[in-house]
Amino acid sequence: MADKSISGLTDEQALDFHEQFKVTFTTFVVLSAVAHGLVYVWSPWF
Repeated sequence: MADKSISGLTDEQALDFHEQFKVTFTTFVVLSAVAHGLVYVWSPWF
């Protein structure tokens, strides 16, 4: 139990989670940027 963090994950599990989180977050940001770009092309707001 001493090798677990406050989240209850081991270091290896935390690193795996972090890698997947980075991929998911990057995908979300890119898709959001594309969606905002398409909306701006369709109807500029300034």
